[in-house]
Amino acid sequence: MSKVLEVKDLCKTYVIDEYSNNVLQNVNFSMEEGEFVSIMGPSGSGKSTLLYTVSGMDDVTSGKVTFDGEELSGLSRKAMAKVRLHKMGFVFQQMYVMKKLNVMDNIVLPGYQAKKKKRSEVNLDAEALMRRLGIIETANRFSTEISGGQLQRACLCRSLINNPKMVFADEPTGALNQKASLEVIGELVKANREGTSIMMVTHSEKVASFSERVIFLVDGNIQGELYLGKLESEDDVPVRERKLRNWLMERDW
Repeated sequence: MSKVLEVKDLCKTYVIDEYSNNVLQNVNFSMEEGEFVSIMGPSGSGKSTLLYTVSGMDDVTSGKVTFDGEELSGLSRKAMAKVRLHKMGFVFQQMYVMKKLNVMDNIVLPGYQAKKKKRSEVNLDAEALMRRLGIIETANRFSTEISGGQLQRACLCRSLINNPKMVFADEPTGALNQKASLEVIGELVKANREGTSIMMVTHSEKVASFSERVIFLVDGNIQGELYLGKLESEDDVPVRERKLRNWLMERDW
C-alpha cells in the first residue's frame, strides 16, 4: 500500500511582536492510503496547526510535506488551492457554510468549481450522498432551519463531493451532542471503508477509538502512537476506547 501523506521534520513557528512561538517542532509521520488516523493531545499542543499545515491551509516554517506523491511546499497558492479542491475534503467543528445558499447548493458548489463532471452529474452525486447520510429532506432548507447534526452531515457530504483522496476533520463532533457525534463519526468510518483516507483531530477518546491509529501530540512533538487496527464492528468500540484510555493513563499525558 502506498503512502498518501509523508511529513518530515515539520516545524511551524508563529512570530507575534518579535516573540516566537514554536507550535510544531520536527514532526515526522506518514499515512497509508485508506488509513484513518486520529490526532490527540492537550489543548495548545498543536493538533489543529498540524492539520492545517499538512493540508496546505497554512504554510510550514521548515520541513517537507508530500501529499499523493507531490511536495506541497513547492506549490503556488493557486496550485495548492487546486489540490485542496480536487484531492482533499474538510470538515470543521465550526460548520462553515454559505448562509445564502441552501443545503444542496452548499454541497454541490465544490463539485461545480472542480469542473470534473457535468453539473447534472454533480447534482446526482450530491443527492446520493445526502440519501446515504440521511439528510435528503434538508436539500432545500437553509443552515438555520436544520439541526447541528444535520448541518455537520451536510458538511461531510460537501467534503466528499469530489471523491477526495483524504478528508481532514478538525474536531468534527466537538459542537454536537452524543447521538449526533456518533452519527457523524459513523459516516466518516463508512467513507474510510470506501477508500478515503481520514486525518481527524479530536479530544474525545470515544471518537478516536473509531480510528485505526492514534497519534498523541504534546507541545508540538509526537510523544507516541497507538495502533488499534481497522474497526470491524461498532460493538468493538468500548474495548478500543478502554485500550486507548489505559494507554494514555499509563503515560500520564
